[in-house]
Order: sequence, then C-alpha cells, then structure tokens
Amino acid sequence: MSVDIGGRLRFIRARHKLSQRELAKRAGVTNSTISLIESNQMNPSVGALKRILDGIPMGLAEFFALEPESRRKIFYRAEELTEVGKKPISYQQVGDNLFGRSLQILKERYEPGSDTGRVHLVHDGEEGGIVISGKLEVTVEDERRILNPGDAYYFESRRPHRFRCVGGKPCEVISACTPPTF
Repeated sequence: MSVDIGGRLRFIRARHKLSQRELAKRAGVTNSTISLIESNQMNPSVGALKRILDGIPMGLAEFFALEPESRRKIFYRAEELTEVGKKPISYQQVGDNLFGRSLQILKERYEPGSDTGRVHLVHDGEEGGIVISGKLEVTVEDERRILNPGDAYYFESRRPHRFRCVGGKPCEVISACTPPTF
C-alpha cells in the first residue's frame, strides 16, 4: 500500500490554513522543501517529516491516521460491496471505507438456522432493516417476532438484541445502523 505523503501534507497544511512559506518557517526548513514534498518529488525521512509536522503541530500517528477528503463514491455495483461478515452470516457493506461517515448500510444474508449468537448484541446507536426474503426472528430484550418478506424492524441498539434465520430457506435483509458498528 502506497501513501501519498505529498497529497496528505498539502491537505493538512491547507486544513490548518498555512501557506507553504509559513509552514516552512515554523518547521525550520526551506519553502522549496515543502514544495518538493507536496509535489512528491522528494520523499522526506521520518525525522524530517516529524520536524515539519511539529510546525503544524501534529504527530506522526495523527498524520497517517487522517484520510484526505476525496470525492466520495456514490454508486456501487453488487460485486463492489465489501464483505464484513463471517459464514454462515454474510454482511455486505455499501462502501469499503466508512471513515468520517455516520451511517452504515448492509445487505445481510443468513443461512438457515444461523444466528448472531446466544449472547445478545449491545452497542450505541440505532438500527433498522427490511426483510427481503426468507424469515428472520428478531429478539429485542424480551420481545421476539418472526418477520416475513416486507416486514421491518427499527430499535435503539443499546437494547440487547439477536437475529436468527428460521425456516428452511436463507433470509436476506437490507439494514442500516448509525453510527457504523462493523
């Protein structure tokens, strides 16, 4: 995996409203050094990058953790969904990177008899879904319901909950949760 050091530095410098000249002055390097790094004509050593980031101020870990904003993808083909589940339950997520996003959308598939486990799930946020095919048993605290195609659920995720495919056919669900939890 290649990291665009120059693009990342340019993004962060602009985010902090610093000119190349001002950052160079703060970091104790030449203006041309900043320019060469940002245009990816020079690859700085870790020490040099740390010295430049001290002029912002920002640590190396934060520098590499931030993702420069790029135009977000809008449309996804079926084969572009990202698998985040584990057999016998498939969770195909819309989008491969939810960095900075507040909603997660999943296409779920439960094989017959599969469930999310005896220990109920609990996490912050809200979630909802619509059963597309098959039958899904949804348990939220002491309430339990078998949902058929077209039926839906929506609840606060901090309430203990569990999902289980009932019947002899796989169950498919389209769901969303906020904030993203997978």
